[in-house]
Amino acid sequence: MSSPELTERQAFMILNDLPNIGPITLNRLLVEFGGDPIAILSGQKRRLESVRGVGPETSAAVLNWRTHFDLPREEERLAQAGATFITARDPAYPRLLKEISDPPIGLYRKGDYACDQPCVAIVGSRRTTLYGQATAKKLGAELARLGFCVVSGLARGIDTAAHEGALAVGGRTVAVTGTGIDIIYPSENLGLYRRIAESGAVLSEFPFGRKADRQSFAMRNRIVSGMSEAVIVVESDVDGGAMITARFAGEQGRLLFAVPGRIDQPSSAGCHQLIRDGATLLTGVDDVLSELNYLQGLRPSAVAAAPGQPSLLEQLQGGLSEAERRVIECFRGGGILGIDQLAAHTGLPAPEISATLMLLELKKLVSKRADGTFEPRSPA
Repeated sequence: MSSPELTERQAFMILNDLPNIGPITLNRLLVEFGGDPIAILSGQKRRLESVRGVGPETSAAVLNWRTHFDLPREEERLAQAGATFITARDPAYPRLLKEISDPPIGLYRKGDYACDQPCVAIVGSRRTTLYGQATAKKLGAELARLGFCVVSGLARGIDTAAHEGALAVGGRTVAVTGTGIDIIYPSENLGLYRRIAESGAVLSEFPFGRKADRQSFAMRNRIVSGMSEAVIVVESDVDGGAMITARFAGEQGRLLFAVPGRIDQPSSAGCHQLIRDGATLLTGVDDVLSELNYLQGLRPSAVAAAPGQPSLLEQLQGGLSEAERRVIECFRGGGILGIDQLAAHTGLPAPEISATLMLLELKKLVSKRADGTFEPRSPA
């Protein structure tokens, strides 16, 4: 099959599934080629490589896509799974997700729900307490009853409770997975997966067979927050995956709420840190409604990356920002430093130091000590 014979949807699916080409680069290619995915696949090497982030290896993958992607097999898998592949030009593609800086160019979807209700994400720890589970389930049920779609990641713990709460009242819920849509992770959520697909939708930007890893979960988290009006963190350690979702929410201009917990409970430490950093303390769904009504349909402005600096997704996918490089350099030789010392060494303001340290903690590059200082450590 030659490229001109491809449909637009097929071309989007091919590009989405090519190896080592992330959504940021794919969106840049679409801008360069006037939004035409077929033109990208049949483009010239020199023009492809004129796009930032596209080198010889990437251009070769695009031009020789048949060696990487078996289109008939992928379409057969879609049919067998009862799934579809939707692009940003489809009505079923989440509206708010189109507005983020690095939207997926396509999503695999199982289930018929068109994501046409306002969405609120509920996320949190896999290692949760009974209090956290009950709170997430209650919030999921109350939001769904009010007409919101509850979005989460199908993980055990808080995610599972949030999905179950929405389903319990006959509401809508969407699960965004960090795997291919044919892989149920964790496996004990197979029944929940099927129930969500029956009345809502399961979404993934990853091709069939893609297994979970740290990068795929980070990419999943940006979709969870990106398609939602607001993000609620119920329970999280300070280095939990929900904290990454919270950072994405800030970058994308989403409302961010955190549920307080016991001060001696590690699973609430992340929520307390978010509240200290400016997240809205949540005691019930009325807090969400009040914020949404107050804004009268307006959302906070997205926090754009500084010129020349990578977005949060780019940082989590490998590179360090300039601020992160300046801070981590201070720990060369194994120093133990506080925020004031780091501010003096780097010239950066204390709030930026604090935010940078959070990202470095999430990347397992530094650890916070009991006395509030930080020390370097090797990535896990």
